[in-house]
Amino acid sequence: MNQASDESAELLLPAVARGDRLAVQRFISAFGPLVWGIARRLSPSAADAEDAVQEVFTDLWRSASRFDPTRGSERVFVALIARRRLIDRLRSMRSRLATETTIEAQHEQIAASAPSQEEHADASVARVAFGTLPQAHQRIISLSLIEGYSHSEIADRTGVPLGTVKTVIRRGIFKVRVALKTIASTKSAGSAA
Repeated sequence: MNQASDESAELLLPAVARGDRLAVQRFISAFGPLVWGIARRLSPSAADAEDAVQEVFTDLWRSASRFDPTRGSERVFVALIARRRLIDRLRSMRSRLATETTIEAQHEQIAASAPSQEEHADASVARVAFGTLPQAHQRIISLSLIEGYSHSEIADRTGVPLGTVKTVIRRGIFKVRVALKTIASTKSAGSAA
């Protein structure tokens, strides 16, 4: 740009701040190549640079009233805002990518630790076998296996003698194991056929 066009460009930002449409068009013509060049250098692709240029010009229109010609030229003002906006955009993209990568890794971890169909089927068989036990026995086993009470704590809570608590838990677990072994042997016999 020559000296004369620099001087006439000095009037563009105040006119843009006032909402002068002609000034906006002249401003885009005058500073579009500068903003595009910065955007292209700081964007991963041309398509992303095009989006970034639109964001930069939007920021410039919002910031036009802050322009102070005593602190520098419009060209410097435009370059600083463009660069700042593009660096923020790049950081945001990197942060979003890191977050997406973390979320994807967590999903893979959850999927890897999720029970298989076979485990669901086994749990279903165990639930059915457990359901055939008397209600009082189910409560004792639940207090032990699910709620984590010791045998003596269960005896105190239920009023059932300690030896009976131990027998109920041992027999209940045995019944569930037998049901699971029966299903497992049925599966292996079916796959051998």
